[in-house]
Amino acid sequence: MSEGGNPIEAEPILLRDVGEALFRTRPFSGTAPDALSGVESADRVKAKAGATLCESTDPSRYYWLLLEGEARAERSEKDGSWTAAGIARPGDGFGEVPLLMGGPPGKFRVMAAQDSALLRFGEPEFWSMLACCPSVRKQVLADFSQRLQSYQTEALHREKLVSLGTLAAGLMHELHNPGSAAKRAASQLRENLLRLQELSLRNADKQKTPEQLQCMHDLLARALSGCHMPVMSSLEQSDAEEAMAEWLASAGVENPYAIAPALVGIGFKSEELTCARAAFETGSFSDALNWLGALVSSVSLVCAIEESISRVSELVMAVKKFAYDDRSAGRELDVHDSLQSTLTILNHKLRTKNISVEKRFAASPSTILTRGSALSQVWTNLIDNAVDASPDGGRILVETWTEPGWLAVCIADRGAGIAPEVLPHIFEAFFTTKPQGSGTGLGLEIVHRIVTQKFGGKIEVESEPGNTRFIVRLPLKDPAAEPPQ
Repeated sequence: MSEGGNPIEAEPILLRDVGEALFRTRPFSGTAPDALSGVESADRVKAKAGATLCESTDPSRYYWLLLEGEARAERSEKDGSWTAAGIARPGDGFGEVPLLMGGPPGKFRVMAAQDSALLRFGEPEFWSMLACCPSVRKQVLADFSQRLQSYQTEALHREKLVSLGTLAAGLMHELHNPGSAAKRAASQLRENLLRLQELSLRNADKQKTPEQLQCMHDLLARALSGCHMPVMSSLEQSDAEEAMAEWLASAGVENPYAIAPALVGIGFKSEELTCARAAFETGSFSDALNWLGALVSSVSLVCAIEESISRVSELVMAVKKFAYDDRSAGRELDVHDSLQSTLTILNHKLRTKNISVEKRFAASPSTILTRGSALSQVWTNLIDNAVDASPDGGRILVETWTEPGWLAVCIADRGAGIAPEVLPHIFEAFFTTKPQGSGTGLGLEIVHRIVTQKFGGKIEVESEPGNTRFIVRLPLKDPAAEPPQ
């Protein structure tokens, strides 16, 4: 706060001179005048509407009592805007949270919403006030508890919304890819169908010999045999396509370089086409091979559409598993399935940084008793943090194993590691090493709470440069059992 830059006037005043107004405030309403022997003075502040009373960046912290007017607390958003977080009215006190916590829980400011009159207590006066006045201490601590609980509830809600936004963005990217692929394939398929119709009409009036019919029947059966294409390296495929195109060109087939990739892609070799070359004259052979090429291409496109739709179904199923209703009855959950669903939804973020995931699923059995989707939130936070900590092109390890009575899950990254002085605090609420406004400091606190309170498990972390491991242990049967030390 800069009093020189804001319409604020502050002057020291003895409390006995404002006793009547002081004892009308909630913190001092039950305080006897003689109980203030440890606190004799404060600052009387007059603020015009719109003036900044205090903000998180102020080097000094104060406790405030609003005597007249109205004050509005606001928090900072990532886009630089400010959102209302609370209103103080005459008789209310505020400012105790940064004083009792040793610092603000986030970026904030308090503005005078109207022309206002206030009392301002510095840190020494604040602590003296708590020490000498039990009734003031009781009210201040009650306000602190209520505000902190409200902030935690709101921050938890915001954390969930941020996670949901991250997942939704990734899901949209994941759905866009197969959707676009299916659309392109459908468009090409329409062109192929027109080409097939044209070739069929061109040859409809030509009588076919039994040899020609049998050859085309065999090639048709071969083309429609399925979507399992042979796996070849890029070089092998290029050589095979070149050889097929040269063979088709030497046989007088029209569009050899357009037909060859489709024939090779589905596994055809030139030897399998010799029956058609022997059974058909050159012109008819060219039409027959173009018809076969269009058919094979259509089959490949249908396979691509099927694969794209299967991918969409996969993603929808992953989201359904991820967002299982918390009010559902207790059930058995396959942890491997839960981990895979989370990885599927976060795949876009992994791909953005070109991060590979090594899965070592060795837990047996891999099922636990659970209710709802809280476990997915654990995996989301841990994997998301591992992605943030990993360098581009890095690798994340997701490993499971069983111990007597317990199922263990390890999520490890090869990032810079967690500093030794930071490690003891990572599960504390509002503790974050991210820049202000980039994190709530609740992600790992939520993970710890879900694992320990909801599942009766345990979470620990081991970290050194190049190897950070979060290990979650969940009870297989008895939630009251203690995990191994």
